[in-house]
Amino acid sequence: MGSRFQDHAAVRRAAHWTRRVWRFAREEVAAVFALAVIAGGVALFVELADDMGEADGRAFDRAVLDGLRPHADPRDAWGPTWVEEAMLDVTALGGIAVLVLFAIAVMGFLLIQRKHLSAVMLPIGLAGGVTLSEVLKDAFQRDRPPAEFAAVETINASFPSGHALLATVFYLTVGVMLARTMARKRVKAYVIGAALLLAVLVGSSRIYLAAHWTTDVLAGWSLGAAWAMACWLAAYAIERHQVKKAAGLHDKPAPSNEPPVPGE
Repeated sequence: MGSRFQDHAAVRRAAHWTRRVWRFAREEVAAVFALAVIAGGVALFVELADDMGEADGRAFDRAVLDGLRPHADPRDAWGPTWVEEAMLDVTALGGIAVLVLFAIAVMGFLLIQRKHLSAVMLPIGLAGGVTLSEVLKDAFQRDRPPAEFAAVETINASFPSGHALLATVFYLTVGVMLARTMARKRVKAYVIGAALLLAVLVGSSRIYLAAHWTTDVLAGWSLGAAWAMACWLAAYAIERHQVKKAAGLHDKPAPSNEPPVPGE
C-alpha cells in the first residue's frame, strides 16, 4: 500500500514539473531558443575538436584547401583576382581593431536609445570572445595551413578561428540588440539576417585566404554563436529581474513616433 502511494506521489511530482517546463517553454520561446543554440554550439565545437586530430578531419580540411587552390602556384586561389581582393577586405571586418571601432559606434547608438544594459553587455561579450579565442588557441596549439598557401600573415595558433568567433559574437550580438530597438518584424529579421551574413562572410574569407582550416572556422562559428546567445540570455535574465524591482540597469523602451503597422 505504501509503495503504491509513493508511486502515485512520484507520478504527480513528475506531471507537475512537466507542466511547469512546458509552460516555461511556451512563455519563454526566445530563452529556450537561446539555450538550444548554446547547447548545440558547444556540442558542435566539442565534436570538431575531436575530429581535428583524426585522419578524416585532416583529410576534409586538406581537400577544401586543395579545392580552393587548383593551380600550380599554391597562392593562386580559385576565381578571378578581384575575388581575393574582396576577401582581403571582408576578412578585415573580423579584426579586433575594426570590431572595437564598430563596438564604440554601436554603444553610442544604444545609449541614445536608452538601452543601457545592452550598451554594457556588448563590450563584455566582445571581451569574453577575445578571451575564449586566445585561451583555446593556446590550449589546442594547432598549426595553420602551410605558409605557401596563405594570402595573409598570421601570428598565433589556428584552432579555433578568432576572426570567425569574434565576428559571430559581435555581429550576432549587435543584430539581436538592434533588432530589439525596432518595432517592425521584417526590419528585425533583416537586421539579424545581415548580422549572420557578415559573420559567415568573415569566416569564409579565412578559409579562402588559407589563414585557417575549414574546421577552425566551423568551430569559431559554433562557439561564437553559443557565447553570443549566452550573453543575450544573461542580459535577458538581468533585465527581467531589474524590471520586476523597478530599479537597476536595464533597457528602457526607445521613444518612437512611428504609427503601428497593421499585421506587424
